[in-house]
Amino acid sequence: MQDIYDFIGIILPFEWLQPDFMKNAFLALLAAGPLFGILGSFVVSNKMAFFSDAIGHSALTGIAIGVLLGIKDPTAAVVAFSMGLGFAIIAVKNRGSASSDTIIGVFSSTAVALGVVLLSAGGNFSKYQRYLVGDILSIRPYEIFMLYAAAVILIIIWLLFYNKMLLVNLHPVFARSRGIRVFAVEQLFSLATAAVVALSIQWTGLLVINSLLVLPAAAARMISSGSRKYLGFSVLISLVSGIAGLALSYYAGAASGASIVLVNAVIFFLCFMIKLLRKN
Repeated sequence: MQDIYDFIGIILPFEWLQPDFMKNAFLALLAAGPLFGILGSFVVSNKMAFFSDAIGHSALTGIAIGVLLGIKDPTAAVVAFSMGLGFAIIAVKNRGSASSDTIIGVFSSTAVALGVVLLSAGGNFSKYQRYLVGDILSIRPYEIFMLYAAAVILIIIWLLFYNKMLLVNLHPVFARSRGIRVFAVEQLFSLATAAVVALSIQWTGLLVINSLLVLPAAAARMISSGSRKYLGFSVLISLVSGIAGLALSYYAGAASGASIVLVNAVIFFLCFMIKLLRKN
């Protein structure tokens, strides 16, 4: 990693990038930008913001399961539980008569309550409060590689299934008539979202993870005239806000995840103003 650190120091000689932990966070954001941008565009288009929020908050139960199993790093348990929950939500949604938000709400509230009960049963809930706010500055090199691996896998999925996902999003009935397995495509989307949210939760925090997915895509949607521009702007805004928020957190001495969300919010309102000016 030292060679990478030296290269960053040469091409980006900024004060806030001098510490190694800031370089680690910067490298992580270069992977997280495309991840959040791509997934966020589908989350917003599919009106599934509540779904990603439910996955994020249910990570508490995954952490609790990992603790009960005696796993030192509960990331694997969080990913497994989140993907299982995502699969269950889509399965029940496709076979039930209740609305999507009702089904998601039932699963989400149950998972969160179960996680809080399991983690607080031993009186050590305060140990896990760091998952609420996250700390990207504590990310380690091997975890950065995990993020890059996830980004590569997601890009491959996007290249292979983008048209099918887009058609399912626009008109599921028509997509089914064209021979597309709507349920399988929806499950692929839910599992990818669950995996990325679960991998990122300990660095971003449960309280802001959904904002990092939704805000860049929501902002991009206001200034985009086509699906490709929408996706491109979503990734770009996610990257820019992530790097700007990281720098802001360094100088302000504030939490990185929340700082990134604030920058995202500013960009969102700027895009909103641009949209209003275009209309007028």
